[in-house]
Amino acid sequence: MWIFIILLLIVVLVVGGGIVLYNGLVSQRNKIEGAWAQIDVQLKRRYDLIPNLVETVKGYASHEKETLDAVITARNAGMTAEGAHDQAEAENMLTGALKSVFALSEAYPDLKANQNFLNLQEELTGTEGRIAYARQFYNDSVRTYNTRIETFPGNLVAGSFNFGPREYFEGDGDARGPVNVEF
Repeated sequence: MWIFIILLLIVVLVVGGGIVLYNGLVSQRNKIEGAWAQIDVQLKRRYDLIPNLVETVKGYASHEKETLDAVITARNAGMTAEGAHDQAEAENMLTGALKSVFALSEAYPDLKANQNFLNLQEELTGTEGRIAYARQFYNDSVRTYNTRIETFPGNLVAGSFNFGPREYFEGDGDARGPVNVEF
């Protein structure tokens, strides 16, 4: 009788532990999806601001067509990117292009003093901060999730229910350097 109770208790603990682990992995996966949605919201906000910025700059620096085209191309690449890796590459390209546009304002005092340009620049700067925060939260969530599915006993449950690793939203080292602007 005692052996049956002990075996039943062991089975209940193993099944209960498996359920807790499974639910924890589902919760963490949903947290990652929510974090990605926040990144997506901020990126869309930035994409919506860019055409206004380009039009404002175009009015003052129309002969800087190559720089403005690079911003539009980068924006379009970002809007069609899928997955964390492709999205990160597109965003790094867009960040570099935007740095070039803001560097242009130094050569055009009228543009630099334009209130619409200043407002757009401020909006984009605030949005960049929100993107950075959302990106950090997403990467923290991915790290926690990947650690859970790779460590024991989570790896047993993750392997049984096809919980795979997620990609980080990583920046490109080149995007952090100074921008070269030639006139």
